[in-house]
Amino acid sequence: MSEDEKNIPVNENEGEELDNILVLNDEEGNEVEFEFLDLIDYEGEEYVVLLPVEEESEEPGEVVILKLEDTESEDEESYVSVEDENVLNKVFEIFKEKFEDEFNFVD
Repeated sequence: MSEDEKNIPVNENEGEELDNILVLNDEEGNEVEFEFLDLIDYEGEEYVVLLPVEEESEEPGEVVILKLEDTESEDEESYVSVEDENVLNKVFEIFKEKFEDEFNFVD
């Protein structure tokens, strides 16, 4: 598991149509779809919690946590990987607390 991914189970509402889909480009320029789960504010920074829509190479239920950065354009946002394992863990803990009734988290 890479350092910006954490394990959660599949959403209990799995059969419903997915809303809030973001399309991001990976390191190789391929488009990857993610379901937006939440925006977490931690120590003055904002982090998005995303669930990959197609999980071919991902473990089932793994989320991706990316830092939100402003760009020069007001219409665009930039998402960058989080290198600090402690920040990832704290953001994930906040996410788990907020959604403990909606997801069955596994350790």
